[in-house]
Parts: sequence; C-alpha cells; structure tokens
Amino acid sequence: MDTPIDELLKVPGISRVLVGKLKSIGLEYLEDLVLFNPEELVERAEIADLRKAEFLIKSARKILGRKRRSLTAREYLRLMESREFFTTLVKAIDGLLGGGIRVIDVYEFAGEFGTGKTQLAHQLSVTVQLPPSRGGLGGKTVYIDTEGTFSPERIYDIAEGLGLSDALDNVFVARPVNVLELEDVVIEDLPSLIRRGVRLIVIDSIIALYRAEFKGLEMLAYRQQRINYLIDWLKRYSYRYQLAVVYTNQVLSQPVPWGFAYKVPAGGNIIAHAATHRFLLKKTGSEWVMECLDSPTIPRGKAARFRITKHGLRDVE
Repeated sequence: MDTPIDELLKVPGISRVLVGKLKSIGLEYLEDLVLFNPEELVERAEIADLRKAEFLIKSARKILGRKRRSLTAREYLRLMESREFFTTLVKAIDGLLGGGIRVIDVYEFAGEFGTGKTQLAHQLSVTVQLPPSRGGLGGKTVYIDTEGTFSPERIYDIAEGLGLSDALDNVFVARPVNVLELEDVVIEDLPSLIRRGVRLIVIDSIIALYRAEFKGLEMLAYRQQRINYLIDWLKRYSYRYQLAVVYTNQVLSQPVPWGFAYKVPAGGNIIAHAATHRFLLKKTGSEWVMECLDSPTIPRGKAARFRITKHGLRDVE
C-alpha cells in the first residue's frame, strides 16, 4: 500500500505550503516523490531552495524505510528470473524474446513505414490485458501517441479475436503535440494512471516530436539530452512499478563507403544505449520480419517471421 504525501507533514520543518507544491505537480504518494532528484523538484515544483528539495526527498526515503541500496548478485539474479512477462500472441516472436515481453525491460521496435511497428504496439496493448492463465498480466496500457496513428478500431479488432469485450476501457491514450507536453505526460501524469492497474507503457514513436521540434545540427546535442531525460524517466517507472516499456522508432538511411545505404534506427547513440532490447522490423513480400539489433540475452541477427491479419499479428503458417 502506498504512503500518502501528507505523511511529510509529520516531519519538523516541512510545511503545508511545501507539500502543496508537491501536490501541484501530481505527487500524491511518497513512492512517487523518491523518483525525483532535487534539481527536478526545484524546476517543476518551484521549490527555491535546493537543500529543501533534498530534505524532502530524504525525509520521504526515511519514512519509507529505504536504507538498503544494494543486493548480492544472487539476489539480483532471483529478482530478474522472477519477473513477470506476457505474450505477443506470435509463437515465433515469443520464442525470440525468451517467452514474451518482460517487466522492467525496455523494448525498442524500429522500422520503416508499413513494417508493423504500430500494429505490434496495438497488439501488446491488448495482450497485456489477458489473464495470466492465457499468457497476459491482467493489466492495462498507457499508449502515448506522438504521430496520430493510434486506432481504437484496431484495438477492438485485436481484442475481438481474443474474446475481450472491455479492451478499449483498459487503454489510456495521450496525444501530446510537442516535446514539452510529452515530457509533462510522462513525468507528471503517468503515476496516477499507473496506479489504475497499468503494466505497459507504449510510446509510438519515441523520436517523432523531437525530430520535428529540434531541427539542425546546432540543436542536435540539446535534442539528445531531452530524449535521454525522457527515457530515463521511463526506466524509473519500469523498475519502481514493475511494468514493461515499449517504444517504436523511425529509421534513417546510413550510407557506406561503397555506395550502398542501409536503414538504421533514428536517435543516434542516446537511443541506441537506452533500450534493453532493440529490434528492426522489415516487410518481405507477404511476410514481416523482426530482427534483433542488440540485446543482452538475444543473439544479434536472430529473427522471427510473422504476418498481419484482421485480428492482429500471427505466426506464419
């Protein structure tokens, strides 16, 4: 059970005005407050004194009893092995992923238009809702749509094939129109939504608003910093709330000396290092292919084939 932010009022030196500033940015529980660093509180909650912001965070940690900061390697192994996961409904993809989409991990699915990225994002938004007996987590999804491609009709079609009648009620959709709104959705809005049973966060796509807003080489470093900051918050949520994070990514052409150009995910090294598992999606004839680009557990180049039907992604017959 989470601890209300008002517990801070029992700490000498913390006033209702300070707690009110925390509430003004959506902080209702101490468990959410400890995800912040002092500089973020100064900026977002308009707390003028950095030392006061540090005091707030340390007080919250003390109330929560968070003294142990490390695990043995064996304890960490047990934690990783005990993580929940949910099916994609495609046996080939589940096999590639080692069973399915795992909580705490961050997944990147990159590809050109028409390679199935958004189709997969919709499918995962439904399969996470399945009960554990059917390979799901019985959870909900937050779907952050940066390109205007979210389709309630597609959710309905996929859910219909699975016999789920309330799937649309279990997907929370946000449509930020710029980078600042996207960051506000992630940092300030997600905690309250997550508490309503969310086990999956989807961003489709991670790069679109940044590429549109920060143009030119002179803005590149700043753009990369902002992307890194956003993904860092997604990682905080994935560990704190034991949920999975999935984002799609665009691609760009990478020329090579002998005149050939191949497709690589956009975003450079920042995005390249951010995800736990990275995949490139391609369309070949009447089939689609998901190929591993980088993963600590999946061999590079290992791939799975799938097809797209009215009721979602399925195995190739």
